[in-house]
Parts: sequence; structure tokens; C-alpha cells
Amino acid sequence: ARHVSVALGGELAWFPLRVHAQYQREEILAALNFPRNPNSFREGVWYSHELNVDAFFITLKKSESDYSPTTMYRDYPISPTLFHWESQSTTSVSSATGQRYLSGSSTVLLFVRHEQKDEFGTSPYMFLGPATYVSHTGDRPIAITWRLERPMPTDLFTLASAVAQ
Repeated sequence: ARHVSVALGGELAWFPLRVHAQYQREEILAALNFPRNPNSFREGVWYSHELNVDAFFITLKKSESDYSPTTMYRDYPISPTLFHWESQSTTSVSSATGQRYLSGSSTVLLFVRHEQKDEFGTSPYMFLGPATYVSHTGDRPIAITWRLERPMPTDLFTLASAVAQ
């Protein structure tokens, strides 16, 4: 796995996480200078004003017992380089957050895991790296197609595609 700085450069050249490596949420938040206790983080997205980074924490296989109807987002890979993602249900196209996503004015980083828990406890996320806006449909939530800078590993794509069926 190569270092993100090769992919991102600029103000994120220092970013310590490696594309296609796995990390617990707390490690990712620490790398993004999350200002509070990581255990206080419950959302699937976090925007760092300081870094101008939108980090998306995506769980592919959602269980009804762990997610409310308003958070059962349909997130899945379309291909090894394209990813379908739904914004939070309150995010509109005209909102500041929606505009940031659609305009590409922030750096979007995708962190994906198969399911919330595995045999070892809380599942780690795989860092898929930076993603750029391709297209969108809808509003509240906005369904966005992102292009990954590096194709996701074949085994993750195969597993994630099976979940999306």
C-alpha cells in the first residue's frame, strides 16, 4: 500500500494513513485531528474544517437492529473505481454540506468495512483513499457516485458486490 501523500500531496502530504490498510475508527479520527473523544463520534461522516476533509465511514452490510430506517443508506461499489454513496438523510443539494460534496471543494476520503462487528469485535475500516465527484441524483439524501483514485482490492469489491445484491 502506498502512502496517501503520494495520492493527495498539498496540505495532506503529512497524512499518516495508507491506502488499502485497515484502521479502527479511533485511529482514523486521530489522524484527522478529531477535536473530541473519539467515543463521542456516532455519525458516518465527519468534516474537518481545519483540514478541509470529508471522511466517510461506510458499513456495507447493515443490520436492521443496528441502524434506524433513516440511516439504512445504500452504499456499494459500482465497479472497482466507482462507489455509490448516500448522504445523510437531512443533507440537501442546496445545503453547505451538499454543495461541498458536489463541487469538490473538500477532499473526500472513503473508509469502508464489510460489517459493524466481526469475530474479533468492532470491525476495522479499509481506507480506500481519496475520491472525486462523478454525478448525483436525488435530495435528502443525495445519492452520489464517487471515483476512487485507486481501484479497491478485488476481494473487497467481490465481497461488497455480493452484499449489494
